[in-house]
Amino acid sequence: MPDVPSEVPALPVTFRPRRTRAVLLVTGAVMFAVITVVALTLERLHPGERISFVLTAALFYGVLILLSRPKVVADENGVTVVNLTRSRRLAWPEILRVNLRTGDPWVFLDLSDGTSLPALGIQPGIGKAQAIRDARALRALAETRGTGPEQG
Repeated sequence: MPDVPSEVPALPVTFRPRRTRAVLLVTGAVMFAVITVVALTLERLHPGERISFVLTAALFYGVLILLSRPKVVADENGVTVVNLTRSRRLAWPEILRVNLRTGDPWVFLDLSDGTSLPALGIQPGIGKAQAIRDARALRALAETRGTGPEQG
């Protein structure tokens, strides 16, 4: 992500891959409905088989809901990174740098403890321009509120 100045957004702000989320949730709902209709209309299925069709469809839908969960929420006190199965709360000074390099699947946050945290809520997948804008906005917030490059 080139160093281009970005406007600092008003807080609180939530970053999430909207297009990816919409595709996952709509696909999951349609898939669940189709499999359920098929299970209910096939005459040769026994009740247990119908139930297994519907439960399998619900399981697939649940996985797609889980995949649509990631987001990054920034507020006055810091950032909450919600990934697939875990959430982590960070104070602004913990975030040293926000990175989205060419080819990265999502943003990485360089932290003051020497680790890097993936933030799946900002991912270029099918919304590259939005992801770049969101990464720049989060970088601007981290630099103005935390211990980013400007603070030394």
